Amino acid sequence: MKKMLSLSLVMLLAVSVMLAGCGSKPKEETNAGGDKGGTPTEEKSDLKIGMVTDVGGVNDKSFNQSAWEALQATETETGTAVKYLQSKSDEEYIPNLNEFVKGGYDLTWGIGFQLADAIKTVAEQNPDAKLAIIDSVVDAPNVKSVTFAEEEGSYLVGVVAGLTTKSNKIGFVGGMESPLIKKFEVGFREGVKAVNPDAQFISNYTGAFDKPDLGKAAAATLYNEGVDIIFHASGATGNGVFNEASARKKQGQDVWVIGVDKDQSLEFGDEITLTSMIKKVDEAVKRVNKEVVDGTFAGGSENLTLKENGVGIADTSTANVSADTLAKVEEYKEKIISGEIKVPTE
Repeated sequence: MKKMLSLSLVMLLAVSVMLAGCGSKPKEETNAGGDKGGTPTEEKSDLKIGMVTDVGGVNDKSFNQSAWEALQATETETGTAVKYLQSKSDEEYIPNLNEFVKGGYDLTWGIGFQLADAIKTVAEQNPDAKLAIIDSVVDAPNVKSVTFAEEEGSYLVGVVAGLTTKSNKIGFVGGMESPLIKKFEVGFREGVKAVNPDAQFISNYTGAFDKPDLGKAAAATLYNEGVDIIFHASGATGNGVFNEASARKKQGQDVWVIGVDKDQSLEFGDEITLTSMIKKVDEAVKRVNKEVVDGTFAGGSENLTLKENGVGIADTSTANVSADTLAKVEEYKEKIISGEIKVPTE
């Protein structure tokens, strides 16, 4: 009897478990988006891209910043992990590049011509690594070099300055004197000369890309000599040029600055920014990043000119530049693209 009772209890328990199983719904799996049926979020990529700045730093309001913004855009669009290392001196270039290369990054950028030797060294020591550089050509099969026709874009802002100046004195502030910065200066000077051959042109080099105080002093010297428009190609040093112009503007002086590399009116305002010479570093960096993401990266070099829309003037130029002057800019732009005008570089 006791045996039969125990057997009955076991059978009853088994039936209860079966009924409970039949009455419950299976657990629903959720997708990457969270709730079932929702839009999945894009999976994070396993790729990593690093960037080493020159001494101007990532917040130079110029080409280092443009390059970093491009990496951030790549991260947003593809899920690729990105990181930058800021170089405080030339001695940090190779260690910073190696930190990414040895860390297994899929692409390592060097931003600025000052990193050329370091990129060359690291590329040769790590033939399987992929590297890229802005503003210099490094002859190595695993390096992508991107340069720009700075002289062509500078010529166009020279046209603007030559037709806008009231004092007939126009200035240029450069960072370190080098073939690259000379391209900016010479192109600008030739653009001024094309439309205003009587204008006096004065240049002033600071010897640095990371010293706003030197840029401010250089600008003060030029403005004191009667210059009313300054074009700078000096990285973060140029922030001091804007600071000096702003101070004088507040005192009622009619002075202007022409920005460089990106639309610097967005940072410093239309009150002091006449126009900017745009160098599309961001678009070039994004394009090379995409080659890595797509698996189509190859070494080699490319030079982006007016024809490729690699350089030009800021769209916001209409705020301070007359329609007649902008029409002249277009006229000279077409002459450069057609080859009628060949802008010198030195």
